[in-house]
Amino acid sequence: MIYGILAYVLSLLLDLGTLRRHDVRALELEILLLRHQLRILHRTQARRVRPLRWEKLTLAVLVATLRKHTQGARATWRQSLLLFSPETVLKWHRELVRRKWTFGRRRKGGRPRIAPDIEALILRLAEENPSWGYLRIHGELVKLGYRVGCSTVRAVLQRHRVPAAPERKRRANTWRSFLRHYGNECLATDFFTVETLGLRTLYVLFFVHLGTRRVYLAGCTQHPTATWVAQQARQMVWHLQDGALPIRFILHDRDTKYCAAFDRVFAGEGVEVVHTPYRAPNANAVAERWIRSAREECLDRLLILNEQHLHRVLTEYVAYFNRRRPHQGLDQRCPIPLVGTPPEGDIQRRDILGGIIHDYERQAA
Repeated sequence: MIYGILAYVLSLLLDLGTLRRHDVRALELEILLLRHQLRILHRTQARRVRPLRWEKLTLAVLVATLRKHTQGARATWRQSLLLFSPETVLKWHRELVRRKWTFGRRRKGGRPRIAPDIEALILRLAEENPSWGYLRIHGELVKLGYRVGCSTVRAVLQRHRVPAAPERKRRANTWRSFLRHYGNECLATDFFTVETLGLRTLYVLFFVHLGTRRVYLAGCTQHPTATWVAQQARQMVWHLQDGALPIRFILHDRDTKYCAAFDRVFAGEGVEVVHTPYRAPNANAVAERWIRSAREECLDRLLILNEQHLHRVLTEYVAYFNRRRPHQGLDQRCPIPLVGTPPEGDIQRRDILGGIIHDYERQAA
């Protein structure tokens, strides 16, 4: 496109350079007009010619100049227009004249924009409180000492395309918001399978506290019967009775291995059982993420011999995960916070599971 424009401008300059200031000037202008129409036709190669804006401008200027030199012979410039009607070119010329005498619009008056910090605060209140409309946000601003109008708050929300309160409230009522709000009171559980060296399938049941990301290994078995699952639930409830974790909800999927006895054990302790939707692993994302970590960092790098071997390996990995592994969801802190880390001293490496995991700690000087 750029090369075509440059070639066109160069050829136009060459044509203009050949003009002579004599009586044949009108004739040469007409030839120049015809050449320009041929260039347009050659460029488009279509049934309906659609000239570009700069081509319209050139045609209008050439026609206006030719009309000036052929005032006594009107048919000369009209017959020279082969691709476009004279009325069309005259319309382009009138548009050019109109743009010449049209001045830029004056800036509208009105109130000046509010300060950027107040605008940022309005957006923050709308994001952190999905059920608040602009009137509620305005009331909060007045309480904080800001003097802004209701229409200003509404204009800020509209300018940043913030949805209305009912839509924001509907979007906020998701599993993500539920888990974030009740994370410290919610326990999640899940099963996953491990294949042994002899191709036996072992089932692993575990619990994870959503607030601290602390993992509790319930057990491993080849036959997860209803009696075995209910027993693991009782052992977990005995652990919760210490009061260290104030659990109100337990979250699990709709796997048939979670029998009615499993739910009754927790319901008897006042813990509400929450079932995730069908085929929605993202609703139990914390548990699913720990399964991925256990496989990538531990199980995929070992050959599991039997049930006892799997239990021993996962017990050591869970202890490392809870006490020594930084977690991105906790701002790179461990699920069980470290205590008494010396600020100075030599850094020592400690091997986990025979060296497949390396743990580093600072020795006291």
